[in-house]
Amino acid sequence: MMQEQINGEEEVSPETPPLLGAPRTPLPNLVTDIEGIASVVAALKSGSGDIALDAERASGYRYSQRAYLIQIYRRGGGLHLIDPAAFGESESEVDIREIFAPLNAVIQSTTVVIHASSQDLPCLREVGLNPLQLFDTELAGRIAGFPRVGLGALTESLLNLRLAKEHSAVDWSIRPLHHDWLIYAALDVDVLLDLKDEIVRVLIERKKLEWAIEESNAALEMSPSVGRKEPWRRTSGIHQVKRPEQLAIVRELWATRDEIARELDIAAGRLVNDRALIACALRAPHSLSQLSGLPAFKKDT
Repeated sequence: MMQEQINGEEEVSPETPPLLGAPRTPLPNLVTDIEGIASVVAALKSGSGDIALDAERASGYRYSQRAYLIQIYRRGGGLHLIDPAAFGESESEVDIREIFAPLNAVIQSTTVVIHASSQDLPCLREVGLNPLQLFDTELAGRIAGFPRVGLGALTESLLNLRLAKEHSAVDWSIRPLHHDWLIYAALDVDVLLDLKDEIVRVLIERKKLEWAIEESNAALEMSPSVGRKEPWRRTSGIHQVKRPEQLAIVRELWATRDEIARELDIAAGRLVNDRALIACALRAPHSLSQLSGLPAFKKDT
């Protein structure tokens, strides 16, 4: 899309879809307690039809893939934002899955619409939310034949709306959650049911609706992906490492970093990046001073 700058302000060309900068449904208060969950359940029961569901994780910041925000929308049942972190860990006095059981019952009573369900289903199941019927808008978009199936791209193509996406890479484990982040997160479910309706329309025209429904529900049966047998071999830059003893250094450093990252729940690359592991393997320092002298281990690199 062509865009021009006039008087220092961005002018959007007529072909550019309008920006949806806030959810069309009023932004609710963040749910952080059992009473709030009960209110969500009651509101959803008063609505009808499919339920849009989404989750935000702290990928790139945390080792775990747990949900740090859950977004739910149902026509007639409102928009809801739930903070799973506010309910503590599973070893707390009341398991979060017990707290969310009434919510799970509502979710299991209808079709749940998720975009890119393979990313969100594991963390939703971790807190006890287990859909029984699924419509995956990303998967359905692929089956319908759309060239771009990201949520933003499909929303532009089918709803003629642009989503504000400037907070897509934030650290969702931060508390308190910023208000602007909540607006961004709410947008994902605010448009999802309308998007599903449009994709279904296209699927019917192309005689692919049954296929999309079957594939979406098959996604519910997929087991969590099994990790690679030797994940350390995916270390960025490992093509530079040639000798067996150097590869052994990469393997041991990767395993140690992974163990510490898991224990601290910090993304491994934020402890020590891959470039540093490769540098260490190639130079094989024999002391802490030699190690800290490597450019890859300096704070400004």
